[in-house]
This record gives sequence, C-alpha cells and structure tokens, in this order.
Amino acid sequence: MKRFRLACFFLTPAACLLSCAVSQNNAGHGGTEIAAPETAGAPGTVNVSGTAEAEILLDGMSDSEILAQTFMFGWQGAQPSPLILEWVRTRRIGGVKVFGWNAQNLETLAGTVAALQEAAIASPLGIPLLVATDQEGGIVRHVKGSTSDTPGNMAIGASAYPEDAYRSGFYIGRELSLLGINMNFAPVVDLATRRDSQLIGPRSFGADPVNAGILGAAFMKGQAAAGIISTAKHFPGHGDTSLDSHGTLPRIAAGENTLWERELVPYRIMVKEGLPAIMSGHLAFPDTPAGERPASLSSWFLNDTLRTRMGYRGLVITDDLLMYGAVQAGGNLANTAKEALLAGNDMILVSTTPELYSLFWTSLLESMRNETEFKRRVREAAGRILVLKLGYLENTTLVPDTQKLKELPDPEGAAFFRDLAARSVTLINGESSLPLTPEAAGRVLLAGQYAAFFSAGLKAYPGSAIYSFEDSGGAAEFRRMASNADTIIFCLADDEGQRLLEAAKNPGKRVIVISALNPVYVDGISRVDAALAVYSYSADSFNAAFSALLGRFVPAGRLP
Repeated sequence: MKRFRLACFFLTPAACLLSCAVSQNNAGHGGTEIAAPETAGAPGTVNVSGTAEAEILLDGMSDSEILAQTFMFGWQGAQPSPLILEWVRTRRIGGVKVFGWNAQNLETLAGTVAALQEAAIASPLGIPLLVATDQEGGIVRHVKGSTSDTPGNMAIGASAYPEDAYRSGFYIGRELSLLGINMNFAPVVDLATRRDSQLIGPRSFGADPVNAGILGAAFMKGQAAAGIISTAKHFPGHGDTSLDSHGTLPRIAAGENTLWERELVPYRIMVKEGLPAIMSGHLAFPDTPAGERPASLSSWFLNDTLRTRMGYRGLVITDDLLMYGAVQAGGNLANTAKEALLAGNDMILVSTTPELYSLFWTSLLESMRNETEFKRRVREAAGRILVLKLGYLENTTLVPDTQKLKELPDPEGAAFFRDLAARSVTLINGESSLPLTPEAAGRVLLAGQYAAFFSAGLKAYPGSAIYSFEDSGGAAEFRRMASNADTIIFCLADDEGQRLLEAAKNPGKRVIVISALNPVYVDGISRVDAALAVYSYSADSFNAAFSALLGRFVPAGRLP
C-alpha cells in the first residue's frame, strides 16, 4: 500500500479512485464500470475561454489555413528545407516534427527551430507551430548530442516511484524546452504484455496497467511543469505484439473487454488527469467492432471508445502516415489522411514534406471546400489544435536562445538520472553471489556489445579481458577466451546473446549476467550464478549495475 499511497499523491481524487477500482477489478474483485468524466470543469476537458478564442481565430481563417493547421510534417537534413519553410510561410501548417536526422548538432537544431517558428509567428495570424519530437528516455532519444541519456521507462517501472516518473518527465522536458521543442511524443504507456516484443520492450513502464497509468500521469505532469505537451502513445496499445507497425500492420487478438481492462487503463487514468494529446497507433484489433481497420483509422476506437466512453477532450494525432500499415489501409497518402481525419484524428503526422501542389494537398482542400461533413470535421480538429496552443504556448519561449544550450545536459537532471539508474537495478537471482570483489572474481572476461558496458566493467574489474560481439570470431572465440577466465560477466540484451551464452557451456566458471534493455532473455539461460537487470544501455545504467555487483549498494529494483 505504501507505493499506492505515493502514487495517489500525483493524481486527482477522480483518477486515484479510478486506479484503485481498476486495480481491484484486475485482481479479481469483479467488474467496475467507470463513468465518463463530466464535461464542465473535469480534467481532460478544454477550457471555455480557450474554446471561444479558438472560434474567433477560426472565423478569421480561410479553408486552406484551417486545413493546414491539421498537418505536422518532417523534413530531411539539419537545416530547414525550402519546402518545409514554404509550407510554414504560405500554407501555415500546424506543426513540425524533429527526427534524429535533424538533430545531429544541437546548435544547428535550435537555429532551425527558431527559423521555422519565426516564419510561423510572422504570418498575419501569428499562430505558432507545435514542434514535436520523440524523447521518451532510454533507448528512444531522437535529440542526442549533450542531452541526458536516461535509464528509461522500464527503469522507472523497476524503481516503482511515481516521483521518478515526474522528475524524468520534468528534466527531459526542460532540456527540450531549451531547444524550442514544445511537444514530446511521450510517455509510452504500452504495456509489457508480449514478452518477445522487440519494438516496445524497455520503452514500457511494465506489465501492470494501473502502474503504467500512474507513472504515465506523473511523467505527463513533470513535462507540463517544464512547459512541454505530453502525447501518450500508441493508442490503444502496442504491447501485445512482436511485430513492428513501421513495417507491417500488427493484428492483436484482444477483444473489447480485454482492452478496456488492460491496454486502455493507462489512458483512462491519464484522461482523468487532463492528458493533452494522444497518438493513435497503426494496429488492427480484429476481435473488436473495428475489425481489420487500424485503430488510427477507426471511428470506433477514436470516437466511440476514446471520446464518448472515456470522455477525452484533448488532441489526437496519428503516428506517421507513411508507415506501411496506414498507407496500405487508405490506398494512398491523401486518402489515408482524409480517412484519418474523418475517423477522429485531429492532426496528421507525415515524416517527409509533401510537394506544395501534390495530390495530398489538392485532394484534401477540394474535399474541405465541397464536402460539408469533412469541412465540419477539419474545423473541429483545427479548433482543438488552437485550444491546445492557446493553453500551452502563450507563456512558452517559442524561439530558442542558442546561448542557453551550454546548460545541457541539465545538471540537476544528470544527478537525478544517476540515482534513478541505481534505484532501478534489479537482482533477478543469485543474492548469495553478491558482492563480488575483484579479488574474489579472479580473472574476469567481460562479454558484451556496448562501449559503456566495457567502460564500466573495466573500472570495476581492472585488467579484465574483453570479448566484443561485434568484433569477435564467434562462439569458438568466446569459448576459448572463457576457458582462461575465472568469472564471466556477460551483457545480455537480445536472443542472439542468449544463444551464445547458452551454447558456450563453461563448467567451473562463475557466470554473472547483466541484463540490459528487456530482461526476459535471462529466462532462457539454464545456469548463472547471479543476474542483475538494468533497462537501458546508458553509462549510468551500467555503472549502477557494476556498483551493485561490487556491493556498493543493495539492488532494490523489481521486475516490472
């Protein structure tokens, strides 16, 4: 109960009651139907003054300007392309997305964001851009450079403290704000339901839906305190599939009731807390009324379930429409975008920049001018975008100051993330084998694939031999080197490493596993003396793991 009381500190009374009710239901205490929140004044609803201001803005906009607000585009290269600048200046699109290929140099990125935002503000209506990225923490960090390399969501789930989620969101958000980024496609609230999921894995807070909702809400509040708009993803849930929706359309065998009591629980909690934005996933759930339609193109998911049943009033943005599953479902990009808007999405994300007069634009504008229902839907969507901007961007520094980039990484954040890495270290088995001093370890072989693992290992056990997966001669070379060691410390992060360790039987050798990323691979190893889990490949995570191995602290994390 101590952890649950801590969790409730971060939640409104309504959300706290919801998390308690769902937790009891999942524990076998019978079904609990949660009513949709009241419209007037409830968390997750738009405020009346913002809606009125948005309506005034909409009345002064042309059809093309209203339509363009529903677009968020990416661009190639570090500098803003002439094409993306033209979309901002003449079409006045609603947002841009920063990908990893745009963020190789942070000073250049800040200049690019400044140029794009200044072009938007210089328009007659002066409507700023939503500037988004994927800075989830852990293994997904599109803006690198001197930003914090954090332990990630599963480490937060292992520590089990909502304050860790709050502060992670806050420090990640504070760094993004320095770069002029005002929207983060995080937190990921997909559940760790499918153990072999390569796409989600350590990006998840864990398998428990109530914990994921509580931690997601705390992360969201931390980002809000830093002036960042949170976007929970991937609605309704990407955890129960081993497939990657970037390359195919995953079909998940979960019915309506299962989704309501499992995948949708984090969203139900976060909606009560005022979640500003949700990303719809390109995922099919054939056992629901949506059938084979991707959730991102399904009005049953986005209107009937999300808006009507759950009472959500915030923004819905698609995952990238160029992903295979979405384009296949719609036939072409213009058709897919139209179907996505009609299904209930408010903003269309496209990872590249369409040509100004491509079918994508001309077809949608023609529908806007000639189809009453489509025009109504686009106006509604643009209204939500404007309400979000009025609520979040009025008091935000839109144009970044490159002089402030020297504040990266956030010094307070750096200390916090080191502590989080230590709090999240999880002893899976082998308590009696710890601590392992250098004297007791004898001759050590470090086997792994990450430079940070070897760096931390050599500090802990100076003079160790190194076997690198990437530079090695395969299993025979590993067996040869292992035969000369007393202790093997093996970094296990995938099924390839699992096969190598299992094939290279080393009787009489002490075997210590440090699991990085998804800890499920430890299950496939028949004999280890001890196994510790960390949940990222950051230097902080590996330093924490070796510190625990040396006995500098007792690992207290739990498998999430």
